[in-house]
Amino acid sequence: MNPIKTLVCTVRLEMIFSMIMVVLASCNESTVTQDPNIKRQPGVDSVVAFNHQIVQTEIQDIEDYMLRYHWDMKQSQTGLHYMIYKAGDGPLPKQGDIVSIKFRVNLLNGNVVDRSDSLALFSFEPGKRDVASGLEEGVMLMNKGSRAKLILPSHLAFGLLGDLEKIPSRAVLVYDVEVCKINRLKK
Repeated sequence: MNPIKTLVCTVRLEMIFSMIMVVLASCNESTVTQDPNIKRQPGVDSVVAFNHQIVQTEIQDIEDYMLRYHWDMKQSQTGLHYMIYKAGDGPLPKQGDIVSIKFRVNLLNGNVVDRSDSLALFSFEPGKRDVASGLEEGVMLMNKGSRAKLILPSHLAFGLLGDLEKIPSRAVLVYDVEVCKINRLKK
């Protein structure tokens, strides 16, 4: 990410957080039930409740999407949903390899927000954090020739801010991915 985008992201994040804190601080009562043995921290309980509600809504949206398309997907410990619908062959990629993929990315509403170039593959090195963590995690489950559907919750995609271009804030992303090449780096 270039320095200007990083600065814009940081400023936007600070502004959003400040606005949330002002709104939450103006609330008189917290709706979160608490353990009476835990000392209450004003404002923190409201933020936790707000984040919990966002996560629960996102989980329900993902479940509704999978139900709509009759997808029987597995879920990783991080919350990534995946379904390998075409098996490949060979070893799985590992950190330090160069993985080349074809992909299409949709929002849950069906809008296509990104895709690989039809003339060239998209390549990245797992472990370098050059792609969304959910995409990297999903690709690490696939060998050459595999095709999969991946549903990335926002925390595994572009998070609170989106990508500041096509992907909106807190967007759940649906990837259709094919691993075309895995190049092992010589060490």
